[in-house]
Amino acid sequence: MANKIRKPKGITLKITLERIRPPIWRRILVLDSFTLFDLHELIQISMGWDNSHLHEFQVGERNYGVPDPEFDSFADILPEDQIMLRTVLGRGVKKFSYVYDFGDNWQHKIEIEKVEPVSPDSVYPCLLTGKRACPPDDIGGVWGYAEFLEGWKDPEHPSYEEYQEWVVEDFDPAVCDKDTINQLLVRWGRNYIG
Repeated sequence: MANKIRKPKGITLKITLERIRPPIWRRILVLDSFTLFDLHELIQISMGWDNSHLHEFQVGERNYGVPDPEFDSFADILPEDQIMLRTVLGRGVKKFSYVYDFGDNWQHKIEIEKVEPVSPDSVYPCLLTGKRACPPDDIGGVWGYAEFLEGWKDPEHPSYEEYQEWVVEDFDPAVCDKDTINQLLVRWGRNYIG
């Protein structure tokens, strides 16, 4: 019996930053051959995080990340670079979670919306659509971001100057900059070695 050649699949994922209103989310197109580590990098790019903090995926009852034997809390973490998205699909998982920055505790819900054959007309990875800008790193989580939004445009706010240093001059919390994100994703894709 000849080995059956497995055809790659494209996966549409919706990534939603939880506990924040109005919602901040991204819909991205990825390949099923990407690992959870690859997905971590793609989330960092598409959400606009700085990739300067620890993170973890929870897929069913298993936790994935970067194991560190020096820390007891990371002893049960499985290596994220050893599980492909096709394995997650094979387990029948439709939703899983991703936490970035255990201090600010940015919790993301990841939903598998669509799985289909790879299209020669599509670019992998790419941002299909999204809503709102991501909070700046180290802003203090959901509550810190709410306070930031109250004061970053108000010169009378006691933290106004500090807040101005945390964002680029043209920061707009209502805008997801799809073009810039896709440029960064294309650059990542060019450097991807699977």
